[in-house]
Amino acid sequence: MTATASTTAIGHARVPTAKSPTPGRLRAWATRAPLLPALIFMVVVTQLPFVATLVISFFDWNALYPDARSFTGLSNYSEVLTDPDLRKSVLTTIVLTATVVMASLVVGLALALLLDRKFRGRGLVRTLLIAPFLLVPVAAALLWKHVLYNPEYGLFNGLLHWVGGDGAAQPDWVSNTPLIAIEASLIWQWTPFMMLILLAGLQSRDTELIEAARMDGASNWQVFRYLTLPHLRRYLELGALLGSVYIVQNFDAVFTITSGGLGTANLPYTVYQSFYQAHENGLASAAGVLVVIGSIIIATFALRVVSSLFREEASR
Repeated sequence: MTATASTTAIGHARVPTAKSPTPGRLRAWATRAPLLPALIFMVVVTQLPFVATLVISFFDWNALYPDARSFTGLSNYSEVLTDPDLRKSVLTTIVLTATVVMASLVVGLALALLLDRKFRGRGLVRTLLIAPFLLVPVAAALLWKHVLYNPEYGLFNGLLHWVGGDGAAQPDWVSNTPLIAIEASLIWQWTPFMMLILLAGLQSRDTELIEAARMDGASNWQVFRYLTLPHLRRYLELGALLGSVYIVQNFDAVFTITSGGLGTANLPYTVYQSFYQAHENGLASAAGVLVVIGSIIIATFALRVVSSLFREEASR
C-alpha cells in the first residue's frame, strides 16, 4: 500500500507540472507580446486589402456599372497576359527595371571605390552623394522634369545655349527620349542606394589578404578583378535584387515626367489607368496581384542573399 500511495502521489504531482507553462514559454510570450499590436496592425493594413484585391480580381467589375458585376474566374488574368497594351507595359517595366538597376550598380560601384579611399573632405562628398536617395520620389521627378528637362528654362538646354550660343539646338528631352528621361532620373536617385551597399562590402574586405597580394606584385586591376569583385558578388546580387523590388513598382517618375505617355507606361501605371480612368476594378486588381507576385518572387531571392551574407559574416 505504501508503494501504491507513493505512486499515486507521484502521479498526482506530475499532472500539474505537465499542464503548467514552463519558464521558457512564459519568457517567449513575454518577449513576443509587445510585437502583437504591430503584427495585427500590419495584417489589417496590408494583408486584408490584398485578400480583397485578390477576390475582386476574379470578377468582371466596372465601377460605372456596379450592378453588372459577375464572377469570371481567371479571365482577367488571361486578359492581362494577352492584351497588347498590357503586354507592352510589362515589357516596358522589364526594360526600365533592368536598365536602372544595371546602370545604378555600375555607377554605384565606381563611387564606392572612390569613397573607399582616404582623401580630404570624404565625409562631405559622401553626404552629397547620398542626398538624392533621401529626396521624396515625386520631388525628385519634378526636379528632373522642370529644373533639368524643361526645353525653355531647363538646365540642360541652358548649358547647350551657353556652349553653342544662340544657334545651339534646344531639344525637348522628355518628348524626344521619354524612356531615357525616366531612366536617368531613377538612376540618379538609386545610385546612392547601390553605392552604400557596395561600400559596406568594400569595407568588409580582408585587408591582410589585399596587402599580401600587393606585396606579391599584383596590380590594382588584378586586386580588383581577382579579390575585390568576387568578394562583392553577394553585395552586387543584394543591390540588384533589392533595387528590382522597388523599381519594378515605380509609379512616381512615370506619372510625373511623362504621365505614362510616349510608350513609357509601366505595369504600375497601367494598373492606375485601369482602376482610376477606365474604372475596371477587376482587371486592375488582376494586374496588381501579378505585380505583387513578381515582387514576392524577387524579394524571396533577396532574402536568401541576405541570409547567405549573414552566414558568411558569422563564419568569419
